[in-house]
This record gives sequence, C-alpha cells and structure tokens, in this order.
Amino acid sequence: MNAAEKPLPASIRPIRAADLEEFRACLDRVARERVHIAFTAAPKVQQAQFFLGNMLKRALPFVVAECPIDGIVGWCDIYVETEDELRPGYSHVGRLGMGLDVKFRGLGLGSAMLRVALDLARSTRIERVELQVYASNEPAIALYRKFGFETEGVRRRARKLDGRYDDVVMMARLRPPQQD
Repeated sequence: MNAAEKPLPASIRPIRAADLEEFRACLDRVARERVHIAFTAAPKVQQAQFFLGNMLKRALPFVVAECPIDGIVGWCDIYVETEDELRPGYSHVGRLGMGLDVKFRGLGLGSAMLRVALDLARSTRIERVELQVYASNEPAIALYRKFGFETEGVRRRARKLDGRYDDVVMMARLRPPQQD
C-alpha cells in the first residue's frame, strides 16, 4: 500500500459552533510552536467565538480534521473580508488560514483539508485565494504549489521572532470568473 492509499488518521468535515473549544485548543498548540503561524497563542475565547460565528453565518469554507482519539487536530479556513461602500471590490478574494498538530503532519491531512476547503470555495463567489507563509515552512509551500498556488512576492525579513528573521512568501491561486 503506498502513501496515497493509506487511510487518513482523521476525518475532514465542516466546522460546527460546538467545535469552538477544541478548535481553539488546536490553534493554541500550533501557535505555541512559534514557527508556522503568526499567532503565538490562541486568541481570547470571545475573539475566536466571533470569528467562528462570522464564518458560519456567512457560510465561508472552514473545515477541521477530527481524530477519534485526539479530537480536532487541524483546520483550514478561507476568510472573505466583509465588503462595504468604503472598501468595495474585494468580495471575490479569500484569505487562507490553516494549521495542523505536529504529530499529524506529513500524513496527508493538510492536502485533504485544503482540497475540501477549495472545493467548498467553488460554490461561493471566491475567485482568488491568497495566503502568506513563512519561507522557512518549506513543506507548506510545497503543499500550496501542489494545489496551484503561485508565489506573487516575498516580504524580506518581515518577521523577527525570538531573534530570528523569516521572509513572508505571498501566494495566490486564481480561477476564472464565474459566468452569471
């Protein structure tokens, strides 16, 4: 059996409001690594609750990886800014965010979550999915490239944490405009 045929150690499903505590705990574990995402700890409960509620209310793509033993071990979301009359023209742009517990990396869950989130985005008006990733996170960059994301630019020494600099790679994936 090759890696592509191996069963995933977790199921991928849309997030639910009841997942708030487990999602926030997972985000906190990834954030406390201080390596892969901008957060160094999970946001306060009220902030996470507001974000999740907004994502659910607007039916934006947001999936989790759920392991029968460990609970939620990863997430992938595509957030779209709320458009208003002062900032029109961006309702077709989504910003990707994702994370995965360290012991579940390299097992295909990142690909599975990203595939489902991008599939969900197809049923919305999202035409451009963009992201920022640290240049040191080579496995994530390879994953994004596998899914058609292209580098649009690099912000040199954009992050300095714990005395170490890291470049931020800006990537995006475009799809043709939907025909109305």
